[in-house]
Amino acid sequence: MPQRALPVPQASPDAALIRRTMVELTPVADEVTSYFYALLFVRYPGLRPLFPPAMDVQRDRLFRALLTAVEHVDDTPALADHFQRLGRGHRKYGTRPEHYPAVGECLIGALSRYAAAVWDAETEAAWVRAYTRISQVMIDAAAADELLAPAWWHAEIVSHELRTPDVAVLTLRPDKPYPFLAGQYTALETPWWPRIWRHYSFASAPRSDGLLTFHVKAISAGWVSRALVHRARPGDVLRLGPPTGSMTVDAAGDSGLVCVGGGTGIAPIRALVEDLAERAVRRPVEVFYGARSQRDLYDIDTMLGLQRAHPWLEVRPVVDRDGRPQLSHALWTFGPWDAHEAYVSGPPAMIRSGVDALRDIGVPPERIRHDAVEELGVAGH
Repeated sequence: MPQRALPVPQASPDAALIRRTMVELTPVADEVTSYFYALLFVRYPGLRPLFPPAMDVQRDRLFRALLTAVEHVDDTPALADHFQRLGRGHRKYGTRPEHYPAVGECLIGALSRYAAAVWDAETEAAWVRAYTRISQVMIDAAAADELLAPAWWHAEIVSHELRTPDVAVLTLRPDKPYPFLAGQYTALETPWWPRIWRHYSFASAPRSDGLLTFHVKAISAGWVSRALVHRARPGDVLRLGPPTGSMTVDAAGDSGLVCVGGGTGIAPIRALVEDLAERAVRRPVEVFYGARSQRDLYDIDTMLGLQRAHPWLEVRPVVDRDGRPQLSHALWTFGPWDAHEAYVSGPPAMIRSGVDALRDIGVPPERIRHDAVEELGVAGH
């Protein structure tokens, strides 16, 4: 007997109104977000110091948050998970509960202006309900987190090693214990660009001496990354946000791991391998270390050293040929990986191609973990 297709859940009335609004707003996203911040800073000038001097990245983040809200407006668990993380992360900016009503007021003002063709009292009420729910989730998450951890840590640079002309390995000593898991990432702020935070993955497993290591590649237009690579020196003090990210290994699992790291994306892969070694886990691990050129394999000696020390680890350097990426071909060649847990880290384009390649060769999507692409889109600037 043929199976009947499960009915597709119908969107709630609020979701339908909110999505209709976003159809109007998406083509003019830049104008919407620029007007929102202009309105906010004119009406509430006291909030301007909470934001970075340059607002381009901040405008992008606002619209991505709106798109996330629209995507999950009827999915309460997904909505809560995303905005709880956002609420905890906003602590490092100095965001307080009393700031949320002002943001909501100016957000509604911007939305109503640019979605005037479809805006009415019902639409405004739907957005007010959605924003009220989201802001409360963020406020509650920040309040709970405040009981457990500081909003940020200070960390002194104790070593700065230039591996290539544009890649540096930084080791930091935080001012107080900093708990994190291998595979996670955090936000860094430099003294030269206050209130501008960029995300970097931890490049080692948690260490007994408490030191933290990061790999940073200087990007041509990257204020923070260029400062960290070319200006930072031992003795300089940075600020660290809280750790985040779910690209971690389940200690109770027993399946093999296939790890794909491109460029400085090898950093969290190295951390995962070190963590497995320290916990004496004997799961087979295959690491594909992708690079555009041999020079970009800046951490290959460390990875090959780990391979020599651990018979369960195989490291395969994969270098592009004539400008053509080879990672997907290598994954096809050395597979299958359908019974493995997969971890992908690197630039956003590489993550997308790596995930596509793994799915094409049979790795179930739920077995593939990777960095947050929306964060990596601005990481390192």
